[in-house]
Amino acid sequence: MGLHKVYRLKGRQVRALDGVDLRVEQGEVYGVVGQSGAGKSTLLRCVNLLERPTLGTVTVDGTELTALRGPRLRAARRRIGMVHQHFALLSSRTVAGNVAFPLEVAGTDRAERRRRVGELLELVGLSDKARAYPAQLSGGQKQRVGIARALASNPSVLLSDEATSALDPATTESILDLLRGLNRELGLTILLITHEMDVIKRVCDSAAILTDGTVRESGRVIDLIGRPGSLLARSLFPLPAVDHPDAVHLTYTRSYDEPLMSELTRRYDVDVNVLGGAIEEVSGHAVGRLAVRVSGARRADALAWLDGKGLLVEAAR
Repeated sequence: MGLHKVYRLKGRQVRALDGVDLRVEQGEVYGVVGQSGAGKSTLLRCVNLLERPTLGTVTVDGTELTALRGPRLRAARRRIGMVHQHFALLSSRTVAGNVAFPLEVAGTDRAERRRRVGELLELVGLSDKARAYPAQLSGGQKQRVGIARALASNPSVLLSDEATSALDPATTESILDLLRGLNRELGLTILLITHEMDVIKRVCDSAAILTDGTVRESGRVIDLIGRPGSLLARSLFPLPAVDHPDAVHLTYTRSYDEPLMSELTRRYDVDVNVLGGAIEEVSGHAVGRLAVRVSGARRADALAWLDGKGLLVEAAR
């Protein structure tokens, strides 16, 4: 909490994190999204204390990591798995050897290592690749090996640093499905870093937008989308800015059985012109955003009726 990270470069200070507060609930998938240079990777390195924050505390699974050093910190880190953007596999080791590596470092006996590696490879769908080498694998398969290796020590928290950014769209989708499946099957808490809004849309329960080392917006994804002026909603569902006094943006976060626009025109004798929009599933909910022009003598009553139906009504700008 209250994380600050300042680097000193060539006689000047660079503030990578500026008072970041982040609370990730147990068992959820939490996404941190932002452009390059926003401080995302620095934040992740501070979470597992590969970087010590200049100021602030890091607590993972009830343990304050910033209060630990030496063997106690190393032991606590074993409860945190890490998946890297570019896989970070050992080219001279087989798939099984890569997954076994952290178990070897921890001193796990050979029989238990063999059992655990087999279990993990089955979990990520690579049982048939145990004897293959990284050079013989596709990008998606390499990332699955990286995920299996990160799970070797039975972590309670998994950190993902742009784990899908080097993959094609179809492979990205399969890796995200795997992460969500592991979250549900193992009760694994996942903190993932990304610059892709589609990742937030597809797998995250909660999210934060990071800009210049500062959290601009955070909370449950479905709640953020329904919040007035939401940065996340505008990023997930970009709508045309319309310079017209009758234009509004409508946002809804649940399914409706009734034909709202048809009833609106009949009830209030207004004209509705749809200018753009999108309807998608986000965090298991049907979410839609529309840019519309509503005109007529009872326009204000019509918009109030939509608001009463649970839609977020905002001026289009």
